[in-house]
Amino acid sequence: MRQQLITNNQIAKKSLGQNFITNNKFLLEMNKFIESSNNNILIEIGPGKGALTGYLTKKKYKKLYLIEKDYLLASRLKETYKNSNNIIVIQGDALSYNYNKFLNESDRVVIYGNLPFNISTRLLSLWLGSIKWPSFYDKMVLMFQKEVAERILAKNNNKKYGRLSVLVQARCNVKKLLDAPASIFSPKPKVDGIVIQFEPIKDFKEVNYKKLEKLLEKSFSSRRKKIKNTLKEYRSFLLKLKIDDNLRPENLSVSDYCNLVRLIN
Repeated sequence: MRQQLITNNQIAKKSLGQNFITNNKFLLEMNKFIESSNNNILIEIGPGKGALTGYLTKKKYKKLYLIEKDYLLASRLKETYKNSNNIIVIQGDALSYNYNKFLNESDRVVIYGNLPFNISTRLLSLWLGSIKWPSFYDKMVLMFQKEVAERILAKNNNKKYGRLSVLVQARCNVKKLLDAPASIFSPKPKVDGIVIQFEPIKDFKEVNYKKLEKLLEKSFSSRRKKIKNTLKEYRSFLLKLKIDDNLRPENLSVSDYCNLVRLIN
């Protein structure tokens, strides 16, 4: 009972990037994007005190995995759902969890998460690049801090378009779902958030993700320079693809970068 009380009144841990959603109106909006099917495997990253979890559990699903790093919060979730055979609470780090178990899963896998802002891009990179492609998931609905979200969503010829934009869009169709103002959280963070939907694509599945990363590092190392300077070693490939080498990195499309990696390989 004492542990339950401590958990309910737990002070958010800055080291874990904890900001708990407390706004019911926002949760009702999020609820609209939760899929309901007996063939679904749902994964929630960082369920915390279970605000979104409560809505997930009311849907139809085959299994629901809750991955929570905080020991006290995970313990509380285990106690809450101890009689639910299809809810699996995992006390552990989402960055080191072995997602390969879902690779051969025939059911639809959907990830949900109010991601800790301090590890959000690392988690995304893990799911996009470190795991066999096509991916183990069929859809993700994730929250990022506004600045990162805008970079993820940005199209070419936009100042916010960059390395992250290309890496994500080479793997997924992305769509903004909701704004998440700082006021919906406790404690209130210094930045707003945005919820994004990710759906994997196969257009560039044969493009080596690590090589794409290296190419983008070179291209965007000096984003105001023209690619005839940053990518001068690949000039023959640029000419073959009819890409004007007087363009700047932000002017090239996702397809341009992926086609360039294909030729380099």
